[in-house]
Amino acid sequence: MRKIRLGMVGGGQGAFIGEVHRIASRIDDRYELVAGALSSDPQVSAASAAELGIAHDRAYADFHQMASAESEREDGIEVAVIVTPNYLHFGPARVMLQHGIHVICDKPLTAHLEEAEELAMLAKDSGCLFAVTYNYSGYPMVRQAREMIRSGELGAIRLVQVEYPQDWLATDIESDGQKQAVWRTDPSQAGKGGSIGDIGTHAFHLAEFVSGLKVSSLLAELTSFGEGRKLDDNAQILLRYNNGARGSLWASQIAVGHENGLRLRIYGEKGGLEWFQEDPNKLNLSLLNMPKQILTRGGPGVGELANRSSRIPSGHPEGFLEGFANLYKDFSELVIARGNGDDTNIEDTLLPTVADGLRGVRFIETAVASSQAGGIWQDLN
Repeated sequence: MRKIRLGMVGGGQGAFIGEVHRIASRIDDRYELVAGALSSDPQVSAASAAELGIAHDRAYADFHQMASAESEREDGIEVAVIVTPNYLHFGPARVMLQHGIHVICDKPLTAHLEEAEELAMLAKDSGCLFAVTYNYSGYPMVRQAREMIRSGELGAIRLVQVEYPQDWLATDIESDGQKQAVWRTDPSQAGKGGSIGDIGTHAFHLAEFVSGLKVSSLLAELTSFGEGRKLDDNAQILLRYNNGARGSLWASQIAVGHENGLRLRIYGEKGGLEWFQEDPNKLNLSLLNMPKQILTRGGPGVGELANRSSRIPSGHPEGFLEGFANLYKDFSELVIARGNGDDTNIEDTLLPTVADGLRGVRFIETAVASSQAGGIWQDLN
């Protein structure tokens, strides 16, 4: 399989998530990073490009230049990945789509609902592929859980419990200039959601991805415990699902003692399962009146879908980077298929799409509205 020509917006010197995307794109040797508008500061962008081996004439001062120049080249980029702060997702994504370039965008899709709606329409009209990196959907045992629920092993789903606690904002590190904290706690850069946007959207997507259900309404209480902090750092949300199931979502960045504690529990009429991100190669399964089981990545009883999402034998840990890489691998297969005349719809794959990104932004805004109204039920359309 040939390498896909990749361009990056954001992700320059000092950025965390840009390097994650670059590693994920290289794990399966499917992409070559050939262009970038890596910073809003042209000097930083040029220096970052030089460090990454990007040719000088393809290190751009801004994303407008990159989209225009690359779309005119025979060897121009085929995919643009956007790894900027939330408020800078919309502009680059729109411009890339307008130039016929496929897009991979970090979450949440945009900082504002109107922008997300526009991107969803533009992606549809352009015919370009558009994925949003809800990367936990790429973990093999997450995909295993999804398939088990779809095959009816748990029966009708009754309860969906998801939590995502961290503790990195337990103190006022944004006042000390910590880069990741500064923009994530600033409404002008992060949008309306703090923890609910940064990690709550991951939890929300994971619960729907695995359960196969859609949240129909929610009741939220969002709290800012950090003194003077303008965005929530803790979210407690009750959920009602479209099949009558009930659930809850807890997202917190001030839960001392938790590093990256994403955990999902789903219970049906015939059984339940549990997956924990910090021990991602295991899936706990409990079937009614049967001994509890622990399924392991690559081990007995694991299906073909999960096995196709693994790279190394069982017992060898796979995790964050490999799960992230599965999204890149899946996306590359669609790009290559498009080039060969196969018009497979991205909606028919496991990839999180622009529609999932739009739903994530609606989730944020609905939770904020519920909380601001004093904690009342709000429909999630």
